[in-house]
Amino acid sequence: MKAYLLPLAVLMLAACGDATDKAAPEEKASAAPIVPDAPAETSPEAPAATTTEDYKPDPAIKPPAAPEAGVGSGDKTIPAAIQGRWALDASDCPKRPGTDLTALVIDAANLRFHESHGELARVRERGATRLAADYKFSGEGMDWDRLMVLRVADGGKTLVRRDYGDGAAPDAMRYTRCAG
Repeated sequence: MKAYLLPLAVLMLAACGDATDKAAPEEKASAAPIVPDAPAETSPEAPAATTTEDYKPDPAIKPPAAPEAGVGSGDKTIPAAIQGRWALDASDCPKRPGTDLTALVIDAANLRFHESHGELARVRERGATRLAADYKFSGEGMDWDRLMVLRVADGGKTLVRRDYGDGAAPDAMRYTRCAG
């Protein structure tokens, strides 16, 4: 009877050895020193930051030399190149307001989405075709704050929006400028 127990014991030990070997890389990985990730890029196409502290200003953007017309002075308005009607889905452009679910309307101090509204609260960085600013949002019975970077690309045909903070979208969003 003992003769058949020996192969069984060897198989059991072999099975334990396989489990230990498979677990070892995970243990080694967790014991490795943690290397911080490279700093987030300021490009709107970079992976989304999880907090507003991850936002880094673009050193190439200089404040305007003179105030622009609009709400307040130049540092209190959304640049004219960014203002207008935009849509995530270009087929929403010809639709009438209220049925254009992906539309975004931008004026000198506001962002208007289908069911929410953001009011410009603080400008962090401003250029002729780029704005990094904090907005106070409301919609669907809720209020929230959001840091957004808005940048015009493709000769003014595309708006790239990047959100920072809790609940921010993980990727940049690209809008098409609507005619009119």
